[in-house]
Amino acid sequence: MKRVGFVSTRIAGTDGVSLETYKWYQVLDRNRYDCYFFAGELDTPADISLLEPKAHFDDPDILEINDACFGTTSRKRSLSKRIHEIKDHLKSRLYEFCGEFDLDIIIPENALAIPMNIPLGMAITELVAETGMPAIAHHHDFRWERKRFLINSVQDYLQYAFPPILSSMRHAVINSEAARQLSFRKGISNVIIHNVFDFANPPPDSPNSAKLRDELGFEEDDLFVLQPTRIVPRKWIERAVDLVSLLNLNKRRLVVSHEAGDEGDLYATRVQEYARRLDVELIYMGGKVGSSRCFKAISDKGYTIDDVYQSSDLVTYPSGYEGFGNAFVEAIYFKKPIVVNRYSIFVEDIEPCGFEVIPFEGFVTEKTVDRVKRFLEPENRRETNDKNYELGKQYFSYEVLEKDLLSLMESFR
Repeated sequence: MKRVGFVSTRIAGTDGVSLETYKWYQVLDRNRYDCYFFAGELDTPADISLLEPKAHFDDPDILEINDACFGTTSRKRSLSKRIHEIKDHLKSRLYEFCGEFDLDIIIPENALAIPMNIPLGMAITELVAETGMPAIAHHHDFRWERKRFLINSVQDYLQYAFPPILSSMRHAVINSEAARQLSFRKGISNVIIHNVFDFANPPPDSPNSAKLRDELGFEEDDLFVLQPTRIVPRKWIERAVDLVSLLNLNKRRLVVSHEAGDEGDLYATRVQEYARRLDVELIYMGGKVGSSRCFKAISDKGYTIDDVYQSSDLVTYPSGYEGFGNAFVEAIYFKKPIVVNRYSIFVEDIEPCGFEVIPFEGFVTEKTVDRVKRFLEPENRRETNDKNYELGKQYFSYEVLEKDLLSLMESFR
């Protein structure tokens, strides 16, 4: 069981699924597993990869299928035929992938959880059903968590493939609520494996942090407030704008590290307008920031996300909903104070660990601002950040992932 194939729509860039895939790969690689990759977009080395464009959720045929499947409750016979044609093509390519690299086990990364590519999910399901190949389905967010998938004409496909019930498949989820819902809705037993970070190796000093602050016009005494997320509605970025406005800084600025992603630009425009009304300057840096912790570090963008974190003084995380909280764990890793909305997964899975943060409930108040100011006092900041780092090492480290993931791998023996 030493040859592992990761399968997804995309294993590239800085989205959460790709980053967590990279972390699983790192842990398996250091335990002498050989890892290979199949997706519609790949940053992975070509000699251990099989690229299949139809696996991507942005493939024109897949986009057309999604447009026809969601928001309606019936489908044409021709649509069913097209779905099965692409499913058969993808299944053939998956057989080729397994044969070419002589795989012992596959790890579908979110491809059996959220129906961004219905034929791919069906193809993976049939491959595992036909071969009995061991599989660990790593689920990041489920279809029932996204309202755009609620009305659809493909309930038959969703029921058997998102996710499937197969005797040779184990299931891993990233939070307690997902574990409950998977058991309740599908009767599937599962294990919780939280998102992690390499706390055993603290971040090196960034040579670009001072340059970044200077380029953005921050003086030494200015407060650099960072929103380290994509620009999507569930991130509630307006609350971060409220905080910057209430802090009454000399320079009311909020830096947003990521781009809009796959949910359009309308929300980004709305946040920009909201910030303008509150006299807050919003700085979108997505086009300038790459990752230093993925398969292909994006260095041509000028800065990495490490540079941005190390330049910042305060991190805002006001999300209304998160599958777990990658940015929260990153802020802990970079020893930055965090203002966090108490979203449900934070309350259940993160808060009990004992992290010291500046919490709020749905909206920012003067009380929140007072807590931020006390938190930012040098003696408080140093002690709190060190404590949070040690808690991160205890609960969300590679070593924790290693124990849980290797246990799953060994369950197939």
